[in-house]
Amino acid sequence: MRTVFLGTSDFAVRVLERLVASPHRPALVVTRPDRPRGRGRRLAPPPVAAAARDLGIDVFQPDRVNDPEAVERIAAAEPDAVCVCAFGALLREALLDRFDPLNVHPSLLPRWRGAAPIERAIMAGDDETGVSIMRITMELDAGPVCLQARERIAPDDTFGTLAPRLAELGGALLVAALDRRPGCRPQSEAGVTYAEKVEPQDRRLDGEAEDAASLERRVRALTPHVGAFVELPGGERLGVRAAVATTGDGPRPGRLGVDGHRLLLGTRGGALELLEVQPAGRRAMAAGDYLRGHALPA
Repeated sequence: MRTVFLGTSDFAVRVLERLVASPHRPALVVTRPDRPRGRGRRLAPPPVAAAARDLGIDVFQPDRVNDPEAVERIAAAEPDAVCVCAFGALLREALLDRFDPLNVHPSLLPRWRGAAPIERAIMAGDDETGVSIMRITMELDAGPVCLQARERIAPDDTFGTLAPRLAELGGALLVAALDRRPGCRPQSEAGVTYAEKVEPQDRRLDGEAEDAASLERRVRALTPHVGAFVELPGGERLGVRAAVATTGDGPRPGRLGVDGHRLLLGTRGGALELLEVQPAGRRAMAAGDYLRGHALPA
């Protein structure tokens, strides 16, 4: 089947690679424009653009994918199916009516519609998640579902360990959907939840507002791509790359303290032991190594 693929992120790269290895290799890849990245803010292509070029596929990077010129460019590729995964922009009627795209969404819809389903599933303490292949409609992630598969969330899963498994699963499901062309069923309105975009305030570990188990999940959900942090006295941020909830006594909620070689954040319930931290402008390090060069209250 001749396809066009719309995607942008690293997650979408894995799905694209699975599609390329199938009989449904895309004739065209559509992705977002190059953006400034990194500390030097140099212009760089999105991950999908770089991967598609390495795979020898034509790449199209419109400023606005819903503009008539962009729609015609996609139509010129003569796709039998348009496939979407983590594209990062809403598709409007001009595209939806003409191509009826298939979307790879990393959750068990209707749970976790929206921008950050993997992060929100980990934060919520879900035991499982999965991938849904769905038809895109104007309502966010509310279209009929064609295929679903489940994936367990392990107690130590981070975004960095769970997302690749979901991407592999999503690629396999997308190929199966193109092979089999299953019918799609409307989503139930029972159990709908929304995975809001991760905002700057989601990164802060607030021991006065949450307990240790909740903060541990927050760290895992934001590692390694976004990163959580605690605020030090004076307002400096200390990145937290790994942490574990403990039930023993700790500092007052919201305060950092030291117990021997352990760095602890007091919370509303238990203490959060910070295992790996990253001072501003420096590499990540074990908390014990950090404490050898920084004085904190005992």
